[in-house]
Amino acid sequence: MVTIRVCHDDGANQLGRLPSYEAAGAAEADVCVNLPDRGLLTPGVGERTLMPTMLRLEIPNGYEVHNRPCSGLMLKHGTILHNMPGTIDSDYREPLGVILMNTGKQAFVVAHGDRIAQMCGYPRATGPIPGRRRPRDTEPGAGGFRSQGMRLMLLLLALGTMLWSIGTVINATG
Repeated sequence: MVTIRVCHDDGANQLGRLPSYEAAGAAEADVCVNLPDRGLLTPGVGERTLMPTMLRLEIPNGYEVHNRPCSGLMLKHGTILHNMPGTIDSDYREPLGVILMNTGKQAFVVAHGDRIAQMCGYPRATGPIPGRRRPRDTEPGAGGFRSQGMRLMLLLLALGTMLWSIGTVINATG
């Protein structure tokens, strides 16, 4: 088991929650906004807002942490994490912020302590990236999109267009 150390930044509201797994089977730890003045943030429609967590992480070398969106926030307010997944490198020691984007139809309020994201640590593989003039050819060849994938994509596009047309006719007639 790997330990990722977490602490509040100087000036943080110490009553703010540290990341935690809120259920026995939770795959990722909940991350909450920490507003030292216990104020409110109101992301407007189409706006990106940096949500302060006032957390600092100490991630072991060879690991990284990903921030991911909360499905409940997405469903309720249309929020996404703008740079999903937000990767935090093992050498990053600054206060953690989460870039939340409101893709919903109206502004909404985020209060101190609200859950805004989820995080989980992952091992990362590193090594030399040798340069080459041209990548080696592969079995599918130069058909693009792995050849079979392109055929499948065109088939799905045609199927989707056909279903849309049928749906339009059904909606128009009845």
